[in-house]
Amino acid sequence: MEWTQDQDRALHVLKERQNGFITGGAGTGKSTVIQHYIREHLNGDEEVAVLASTGTAAILLGGRTFHSYFGLGIMEGGVDQVIERALKHRGIVQRLRKTGTILLDEISMIGAQEFMAAEKIARKARNNSAPWGGLRLIVVGDFAQLPPVVRMNRDLDSFNQDHLVPPEKPWCFLTSTWNDSEFNPVYLKKVVRSEDADWNEILNELRWGLVSEKGRAVLKERVKPAPLLFQGTRLFARRNQVEKLNQERLDTLSATAKEYPTVYIGNAQKIDDLKRNAPIPEVLILKKGALVMFRQNDPEYRFVNGTLGTVKSMEKDEITVELFNGRTIEIEPVTFSVLDAEGEVVATASNFPLNLAWACTIHKAQGATLDKVHADLRGVWEHGQAYVALSRVRALADLTIEGVTMNSFKVDQAVLNFYRKLE
Repeated sequence: MEWTQDQDRALHVLKERQNGFITGGAGTGKSTVIQHYIREHLNGDEEVAVLASTGTAAILLGGRTFHSYFGLGIMEGGVDQVIERALKHRGIVQRLRKTGTILLDEISMIGAQEFMAAEKIARKARNNSAPWGGLRLIVVGDFAQLPPVVRMNRDLDSFNQDHLVPPEKPWCFLTSTWNDSEFNPVYLKKVVRSEDADWNEILNELRWGLVSEKGRAVLKERVKPAPLLFQGTRLFARRNQVEKLNQERLDTLSATAKEYPTVYIGNAQKIDDLKRNAPIPEVLILKKGALVMFRQNDPEYRFVNGTLGTVKSMEKDEITVELFNGRTIEIEPVTFSVLDAEGEVVATASNFPLNLAWACTIHKAQGATLDKVHADLRGVWEHGQAYVALSRVRALADLTIEGVTMNSFKVDQAVLNFYRKLE
């Protein structure tokens, strides 16, 4: 695979011994780099813990969640109680002592309190006063995309204790812990998802909410209602809209439906986690002619997460899909796993790595490259949400928009200031 100069630098940082922060806008190849590193260089290295901020991201990476690894739970009782509980857990202390490196994906969704608590737990568990107790930490993500989830039981007094003013969002980069970590930053700037230079320039403007007159004019040209039988993916902010449209479109096909139940094995509670977070449904219902989306990156590079295609035939153990590029491929079931905090597989879900693709939530589309998109922005409410939606496509010609205003592209001032200093 051909790497950009920035991606080469990121791989170098991944292989060295200092802390690193790999960032960049949508489509700059952050996920590609870390998945390559995990697949080609870790080889099951027990000293490296692969973590993610959400259950969905952890399943796609084959890793664990940040919260389970550090024993954070839902931060009940505040930072001090969380730290106290974690340090009483022998398993947490032992795994932190044997770990050498933590690779954490989707850092933008880790809140300030969780970040500070995890660092203190690592330092105390390892009986080492260095930041993170001497652990090496690599964090990956883009703070201009999805922000941390704010839980109502957080005690904001901890911000004052760490010389912070509570921001609109509790970004982890605003903590003294972030500064003390002394990350070596690698800013991926070259967009590899798209070769459309004009579109990449506009996307960079949208990322910062600073849209030029040219950008406004281009977006205005893309505003139109979705065709009744749109042959692409409609992105919505809310899941109920997605489920309704996918079912309606499936019902229009006259072919006989075939059901593929997902096979779950393992711990009952962890199976529930899989049902909630795995990128495949509990029952995959398909018909010949159905529009589908691949939900993983193929090791053989035939498709990526988000590739669209049409079902051509269905057998018990094989489905044939014609991709938008005209290539026809046969796929077999795959297995997605949930790991416990120790890194052991505790539950698996096996099925074809497909979803119906006439509609998808913006949140589920993060990290995916989609072939054709109609983005409905009327329900967006979060910083970075509209930018995530529009940046899924390779070219402007593959995008139409509904319900867009310049107010859709909200950017937290703290994030803007952070990246200005980084550059």
